[in-house]
Amino acid sequence: MVSKYLSLHLPPNPHSSSTTAISPTTTRFLTTRPFPTSIPTKLSVPRRWLSFSTMASSQATPSPTPTPKFNDFEPHPTLTNDDLKPTAPHQRTFSGWEMASLWVGLVVGVPSYYLAGSLVELGMAWWQGIATVVAANIILLVPLVLTGHPGTRYGISFPVLARSAFGIRGAHLPTLLRALVGCGWYGIETWIGGEAIFLLLPKTIKQSSLSQFLPWLGTSPLEFSCFIVFWLAQLAIVWRGMDGIRELEKYSAPILIILTSCLLLWSYVNAGGFTPMLSLSSRLSSSQFWSLFFPSLTANISFWATVALNIPDFTRYAKTQTDQIIGQVGLPIFMGAFTFVGLAVTSSTTVIFGRLISNPIQLLGQIGGFTTMILAIIGISLATITTNIAANVVAPANALVNLSPSKFTFRRGALLTALLGIAFQPWRLLHSSESFVYTWLVGYSALLGPIGSIILADYYLIHRMNLSINDLYSLSPHGAYYYSGGYNLAAMTALVIGILPVVPGLLQKLGILTSVPDTFVAIYNNAWFFSFFSAGILYWILSCLKGKDRNSQPLDPLLPAAN
Repeated sequence: MVSKYLSLHLPPNPHSSSTTAISPTTTRFLTTRPFPTSIPTKLSVPRRWLSFSTMASSQATPSPTPTPKFNDFEPHPTLTNDDLKPTAPHQRTFSGWEMASLWVGLVVGVPSYYLAGSLVELGMAWWQGIATVVAANIILLVPLVLTGHPGTRYGISFPVLARSAFGIRGAHLPTLLRALVGCGWYGIETWIGGEAIFLLLPKTIKQSSLSQFLPWLGTSPLEFSCFIVFWLAQLAIVWRGMDGIRELEKYSAPILIILTSCLLLWSYVNAGGFTPMLSLSSRLSSSQFWSLFFPSLTANISFWATVALNIPDFTRYAKTQTDQIIGQVGLPIFMGAFTFVGLAVTSSTTVIFGRLISNPIQLLGQIGGFTTMILAIIGISLATITTNIAANVVAPANALVNLSPSKFTFRRGALLTALLGIAFQPWRLLHSSESFVYTWLVGYSALLGPIGSIILADYYLIHRMNLSINDLYSLSPHGAYYYSGGYNLAAMTALVIGILPVVPGLLQKLGILTSVPDTFVAIYNNAWFFSFFSAGILYWILSCLKGKDRNSQPLDPLLPAAN
């Protein structure tokens, strides 16, 4: 602990808050006699002579001193536990391939397929759908890589990174908003897994009274029971923590690629080649296409904006920055490839069955056959679990741990996430393509867009990639991230102003408002873009007006070996 090496107490400086690391020699000299009262209390010593980093060693002594570990400090117990501490070097095990395989597990899933099929169902040609998806993911790749950088550089998770921008206490707001979206997605993915179980049931059970629709429930008791069974099955993997997730993603990736290829091959053979499969032309006029393109682009960006926001939860385990960047590049590549499969297979259904089937589970049920059923349950279950656990458990669980480290562990947070997933009633969100794409996806993008831009503006423009790890775990009023009572009012203001203009359009989509001005409709259709740029720019302006010390201290990363 720093305190046992340091007995010098300087008056508080509003521009620096970390404990100053001074060599034992200098400390003995300064503490053998008190400062005369005539000496100013503010010492004009260049900052490069004093290191405020949690890693810094003394510059005054010629012999190198051991690098302090995070455990050498005393973080506040309400701000840390084993799940929130920066990752140690031995925990940096994710290679570039393992980061890329994470995206394979995330991308290859029913929602990705359903999203691609929805674009065709809404009137786009197959190539228009692919272009929309790829463009969205290339755009998203930029904030994805930028947000992943502090995770690898400092070994910190998303909730801890959010403390830098929103304040020690204010970070609860963005992390809980992200957790809320994650809980909704967890429910959606689990419902899809339950549908796969329902697909395997004998016809006698499917046609029983248990399959009768209950209006108050929104589904049948049998389908709800399948949902609960799959919900319980996922907990076994979640209980193993990040190591279990990493192993699952690593070994599932090649299996999912093979099963996806089998589905594409089946469509190719039964449709008579790619020409009939891709013969479905656009049903939209030029004006109709562009009116559909921008909200579809926003929906596709928001599809992975959730993971792009909390990507530090994964990149903190990457070996190097190169590994995390190589892994992230997999998103547009794998998403583009899987979108082609989804669009090609969906288009082929009009040739094979005479009608468009965008839901892959319904398609597999239509295909029939015992072998198909077995492969379907394996493929859908594996795809759903890999996506659900990595994308929708880690962020909410970490957010809850950040909320109360003394009460929540990763496991407890994951359990509460699963329970909230049921409360979202995902079977209602998947009622139609329009409700899934333009209400759910576009709607929550207004929440995630401003959070992401505020964090990026804070990390790159305000702090210039220099963070005080010690202060991220401190409740000291003089801490660099304590701001006003633990809340950064500039970030809170920018977040609210970034979200508000999107609300009228959302209320219209939900049917609460009958009509709104066209301006608000346009803002809603581009919700992620509008909220991202407006909140980020506003935060940067407010921070500059506050006269915040943009380069408060030249800090080194906690784990320089992971650069």
